Amino acid sequence: MDKFSIIDTFSKIDTWVFDLDNTLYPADNALWPKIDARITLFLGHLFGLDGMSARALQKYYYQRYGTTLRGLMQEHDVVAKEYLDFAHDVDRSCLVPNPSLARAIAALPGRKLILTNGTRDHALHTARALGLDEMFEDIFDIVAADFLPKPEAATYERFFDRHAVDPARAIMFEDIARNLVVPHERGMTTALVVPKPGQTDHREAFEIMGEATPPHIDYVTSDLEDFLAAAVRASAFPAKPRGGG
Repeated sequence: MDKFSIIDTFSKIDTWVFDLDNTLYPADNALWPKIDARITLFLGHLFGLDGMSARALQKYYYQRYGTTLRGLMQEHDVVAKEYLDFAHDVDRSCLVPNPSLARAIAALPGRKLILTNGTRDHALHTARALGLDEMFEDIFDIVAADFLPKPEAATYERFFDRHAVDPARAIMFEDIARNLVVPHERGMTTALVVPKPGQTDHREAFEIMGEATPPHIDYVTSDLEDFLAAAVRASAFPAKPRGGG
């Protein structure tokens, strides 16, 4: 995009919405693999499965239902709290404070929110470990979504209503491209956060965008701090007509 397009976009943004896992911390961090392993262990205990079988079932539910939890609730009436407490009971010492990201988020004009398929407690503990716990107005978690995960349209609608978000004046940051389809359709600006070149990526293969950027993604960045700093600079200028002086 050219200079005027960038200013046009960011001068109108008043709500900044962030996914949590693999977005506010990079995809090479060990936190998500720890949670992923806990989910596999939960299924192994629940069904008496070996590790490979439990993991295969876990990924089947994840791909079909959006989260493993949704599949377990739909097909086996699993109690959500028991599952979520177990999955998120991990050591977060692999996370370290990120002062540059904290400064970049703090400088954003307007509201800052987290929208996650995890729990509020998980988001709070993770944000605190990153030094970001004072940055956000609120967290919309999987419980607030009535356990219907992104990318379901109803989840975004519930989020918009709960927090009085005008999609046309909001931007969403995500690491999974499919989770940006509905936000784009509803008028949000969308930004996909990807690993830096050469960085380890712990996400599933089907979660990783190919070489071509889909039309529902407005921006792609491998440096969230730098992107936010540029957005702050652009938002400081009023939009001008393209032919104006």
